[in-house]
Amino acid sequence: MSVSSDSNDSGFSAATVLSVVVANMIGTGVFTSLGFQLLDIQSGFVLLMLWVVGGLIAVCGALSYAELGAALPRSGGEFNFLSRIYHPGVGFVSGALSATIGFAAPTALAAMTFGAYLNSVVGWLDRSVAALVLIVLLTGAHAVNRRSSGAVQRWFTGVKILLIVGFCVAGLLLTERPQPLAFLPVAGDGVLLTSGVFAVALIYVNYAYTGWNAGTYLSGEVQNPQRTLPWVLAAGTAIVMAVYVALNYTFLRAAPMADMEGKLEVGYVVAQHIFGAQGAAIMGIVLALLLVSTASSMILAGPRVLQVMGEDFGALRVLARTNRYGIPVNAVVCQSVISVLLVLTASFESVLVFATFTLGMSSLATVAGVFVLRWREPGLMRPYRVTAYPLPPLIFLALTAWTLLYLAMERPLEAGLGAGLIVMGAAVYFLLVRVRREG
Repeated sequence: MSVSSDSNDSGFSAATVLSVVVANMIGTGVFTSLGFQLLDIQSGFVLLMLWVVGGLIAVCGALSYAELGAALPRSGGEFNFLSRIYHPGVGFVSGALSATIGFAAPTALAAMTFGAYLNSVVGWLDRSVAALVLIVLLTGAHAVNRRSSGAVQRWFTGVKILLIVGFCVAGLLLTERPQPLAFLPVAGDGVLLTSGVFAVALIYVNYAYTGWNAGTYLSGEVQNPQRTLPWVLAAGTAIVMAVYVALNYTFLRAAPMADMEGKLEVGYVVAQHIFGAQGAAIMGIVLALLLVSTASSMILAGPRVLQVMGEDFGALRVLARTNRYGIPVNAVVCQSVISVLLVLTASFESVLVFATFTLGMSSLATVAGVFVLRWREPGLMRPYRVTAYPLPPLIFLALTAWTLLYLAMERPLEAGLGAGLIVMGAAVYFLLVRVRREG
C-alpha cells in the first residue's frame, strides 16, 4: 500500500486520508467533553468506559462505511450512499446535513475551542476573533491545490499526535499527587453503565468520535479507494480510541474532578496541575494548535459533499465548479461562511448537541443501508465486506439508537430542531426537483 504524498495532484494518498480521519476525530470533543460528563458521573471506571463504548460504536460504524465506500467509490459520503441505496431525496437531505451540521458546525466548534484556549493564556485576545482568523486562513490553504492542502493536513495531524503522546507521558511522570480515583469497577458502576445518564454522556463522546467516516467524503479523489478506504477507516478509528482513553486517564489522574466540572478548556485546567501556571500557559497555546488540524480536516473534506450535490442538482451547479487543480473552491468558501455564521451566533453546547443528534440520524440510516444494499444488490462487487458481519452494523445501530432515544428525551429542543432541519431539507429537495422539471 502506497503512502506517498499528493505530489502529482492525481489524488489524495492513503497517508493524507488517514490524517484526515484521525484529525477529524481528535479535536474539540476530547478536550471539552469531560467537563460536561463530570456534572453527572463521578466514577473513573465509568468515565473511561464512555470512551471505550464510544470507540466500539465508531469502529463498528467505520467497518460498515468501509464496505459501502469500497462498493460505491464516489466522493460525498452519506449523500452518495443514501442516494444510491434509498432515494436521491434521502441522499440530498443527508448531504445538506453533512455540509451544514456535519462539517460547518464542527469547524466552528473547533475554532471556538481554539479561541477559548488562546484566550485562557492571552486574556486580551478575543476568542471569537481568533476563531474567525483560523477559519479564514485554513480556507485559503485548502482552496488552492491538493499538494498544499494535503501537506497542511499531514503536518498538523502528525504534530497533534506527537504532542498528545508527550502530554500523556508528562502527565504520568510529573503529576506529584495523583488523584485518589478508582479506575476499576466498584459497587454501583454496573447500574450507571446502563442508565440514561450514561447514554446522555455518550452524546459528547459520540461527538468526539465524529469523523470516523471522513475518508468516504474523499472517495472520488483517493488513490485506489477500494483498497485504501477499509484499512484507513479501521486503523484511524483504532488509533483515536487508544489516544482518547489515554488522554482521559491522564486528565482524571492529574486534576481534581471539582476543578474540571463544567469547564470547556479541560486541557488547560489539567496542564495547570501538571506544569504549574507558566507551564500551563505554554500548554494552552500547544492545545490550541492541536485544534488547527481538526478545523483543517473539516474544511478539506466537507466541501466535497457540496461539490457532488452541485454535480447532481442544476440549481446548485455553482458549488460543483473547480479550479484548474480540481479543488471545489466555491464549495470550500460556502462551507466556511456557514462556520463563520455559527461562530458569531450560536453557543458551544447547543451546537454540539444539535449536531450530534442530526448526524446520528444520518449515520443510523447509512449503516442500516449495508443490510438494504446486500438485499437489493447481492451481485454488486464488494472489494471489502464487513468483518464479522452482521455484528458490527447491528452493534452500531443498537447503541446509536439507544443514545439518540435518551437524547430526544433529555434535550427535546435540540432534537426537535434537528428533526425540523430534516423536514426542511426534504422540502428544499422537492422544490429543486420541481424547478428542474419545469425548467
